[in-house]
Amino acid sequence: MTRAGSSAAAIDAAHQRGDAALIGYLPVGFPTVETSIRAAEVLADAGVDVLELGFPYSDPGMDGPTIQRATVAALEHGTHLEDLLHAVDEISAHGLATVSMTYWNPIEWYGVERFARDFAAVGGAGLVTPDLPPEEGGEWERASDAHDLERIYLVAPSSPEHRLRLIAEHSRGWVYAASTMGVTGARTSVDDHARALVERTRAAGAERVCVGLGVSTGAQARDIAGYADGVIVGSALVRTLFEPDTDRALRELEHLAGELVAGVRGASRGTR
Repeated sequence: MTRAGSSAAAIDAAHQRGDAALIGYLPVGFPTVETSIRAAEVLADAGVDVLELGFPYSDPGMDGPTIQRATVAALEHGTHLEDLLHAVDEISAHGLATVSMTYWNPIEWYGVERFARDFAAVGGAGLVTPDLPPEEGGEWERASDAHDLERIYLVAPSSPEHRLRLIAEHSRGWVYAASTMGVTGARTSVDDHARALVERTRAAGAERVCVGLGVSTGAQARDIAGYADGVIVGSALVRTLFEPDTDRALRELEHLAGELVAGVRGASRGTR
């Protein structure tokens, strides 16, 4: 299988099919490194377009309880950045465009230039950096430009217009629109602010805007797919991996991924 390319290219390919892109989140190292790789391959085979591979962090301020439980377990197993690089190597070789969601301290500890070089070398597409604002991202922007990596910054319903413009200007690939205020986690309904936030972010200059934080069903995915470039699903997918029987967990993951993929199929809003 051909190694995957950029996540932006995967999003654009979905639109060319008439779909919105489906972006799935999984934490590397949960329940084990190798099982997280198998889970990512299940998502790829189910038709997920992009993987957002989370790196576990001891103080995950943005993550909800499901992802926090998973990342704590991954840390207890001793998951390191080398495991992230190994996983990205395997997953991108399987054909799934892979970005990593990571808090910034581990990257600084590893070395920003060194990480950008090593991440690009294993086929990584870019980073989602929830606690690194553009104002503090100069070193990362230089390294990501040098190694052709995507920079995915976050916007929220509370973001003023000048901040949306700043983030649109400094992002490469796409912008992550947090559909609700607060931490991540599956919810029974997705906040009504999401549509307005996508429109405002596009008006500020963003080429692609993907919505996350709260999607858990195919119906929710279809609703968001009507106005966003991509739909991000995290906690609902991660929850399936708490099943102790690995094979059963992966079957549950496959079933949910299939429902979500069906939700975004044919749901592209057309010209973007």
